Amino acid sequence: MRIESADEAAWWESAVIYEIALISFQDSNGDGKGDLAGLLSRIDYLSWLGVDAVWLTPIYRSPFRDLGYDISDYCAIDPAFGSLEDFDRLLDALHTEGIRLILDLVPNHTANDHDWFVESASSANSAKADWYIWADAAENGGPPNNWLSRFGGSGWEWCETRRQYYYHSFLVEQPDLNWRNPAVRAAIANVMRFWLDRGVDGFRVDASAVLIKDELLRDNPTNPNAKGKPPPQHQKPVFTDDRPGTMDCIEFIREVIDGYRGRMLCGEVQGKIDRIGHFYGNGRPRLHLPLNFALLDSQWGALSLQATIDAYLNAIPDHAWPVWVVGGHDKQRIASKIGEAQMRVLAMLLMTLRGTPFFFMGDEIGRKRVPIPSDRIHDPFEKLVPGYGLCRDPERAPMRWDESPDGGFTMGRPWLPLEPPDGAANVAGQRRDERSILALFRALIALRREHAGLHHGVYEPLRGQNDVIAYRRTDGRKEFLVALNIAAEPRKWHLPGHGRLLISTHLDRPQELLPNASILLRGNEGVIIALEGQ
Repeated sequence: MRIESADEAAWWESAVIYEIALISFQDSNGDGKGDLAGLLSRIDYLSWLGVDAVWLTPIYRSPFRDLGYDISDYCAIDPAFGSLEDFDRLLDALHTEGIRLILDLVPNHTANDHDWFVESASSANSAKADWYIWADAAENGGPPNNWLSRFGGSGWEWCETRRQYYYHSFLVEQPDLNWRNPAVRAAIANVMRFWLDRGVDGFRVDASAVLIKDELLRDNPTNPNAKGKPPPQHQKPVFTDDRPGTMDCIEFIREVIDGYRGRMLCGEVQGKIDRIGHFYGNGRPRLHLPLNFALLDSQWGALSLQATIDAYLNAIPDHAWPVWVVGGHDKQRIASKIGEAQMRVLAMLLMTLRGTPFFFMGDEIGRKRVPIPSDRIHDPFEKLVPGYGLCRDPERAPMRWDESPDGGFTMGRPWLPLEPPDGAANVAGQRRDERSILALFRALIALRREHAGLHHGVYEPLRGQNDVIAYRRTDGRKEFLVALNIAAEPRKWHLPGHGRLLISTHLDRPQELLPNASILLRGNEGVIIALEGQ
């Protein structure tokens, strides 16, 4: 299905969205890093899998100190990934297959070699002097306040040329933009229009909750629950995160994207579930989809999951469309947390809850964290805040396509090592296995697309008992029952009706009629049942 234009008003509500870290997806030239041409060569896989949209981590020109989130030029493709011509070919090919493309938007900070910062740092009287957050030293000559960087140490760095400090929420080399300056807002709007005019279908806004910091530069209070946590978490970021003015910034970004028909804005948000509703907007729209990591962060048990799902759905506004994320470039692989068997149950949960599902490349093959030797670590989190298990490289290791030593990813030395091939999850092996977790993901995506009740239908939770989570989904015409056994042992589930079993997470049950009685769920099994006569 070719996408001629952004013709569906809210296509993201029925979409399945697949995150790709381009550097780790497919290398085409043997340099050990994934690129646009490599992704182009794998579009047939995306189409076969059935995803509706791809979200790419940053592909812009960058020194790549932090997976490309340190940007030197927002309107240029980094040469390691290819060219703008390569990008245009990729976008056209994706659209030809009916797959939309979402880019990462990084409005909070640039790299310190970006032309904007070079000019801003050159003089307090430069044309861009106020494009970043600058402050005079404290009376003792030190930083203006106690704000910390997420990557450890002070969030302030001295600039000898200006004789002032600049603020950086993340790396020293990632200075924060001053979103109180209308010129900065206009510049980011122009960046967005550059890519929207090329045909991209939306943006994922990075670090959207930290765009505004306290104008008075007040010190953050101490975190009383900091024991055992990494140093950056020894403060409560009251004056640096989720400030009231941040919502105005998000509303501005939304206004830009609303100038283009059928484009979507999702975003990374911080804080507890009870804050996520604010990011949808009240009166003035903000994000279409504030990314929700509740399933990833929840304890893995029936009672905890039920409570997590309920708390999230109760926290978002009535008009809001839910979103569920089970993997990402910053999050530990959930398969390592819950195991291969329950990963299949999670796949069914993800594809049958009301809302838009997001998953990360490799989740569909049940991939776990890849061990990274200390001499191969790239992640600045691990280098600057060691000893707390913060390294994200195990999630970012290259995609394993086959059983070969380098996984079919590259003809060279991969930028991060892959797990040994023996027994490792890989795409080719699982495509040959009609009962693999990859086959399950594909079947669930297809089933979700076939039945509107599984994406737009009403969600009605049933009382979960004996380690089983159960709920109804209905669109008024067809009604479905979903039952998920969160235990490794069999559990009997009493059917609140009778119908036809459509699919089991084990992929071995026939599509049979079930009596109005009960079904024995095997350990780690989930089922979807269509009520009879629907």
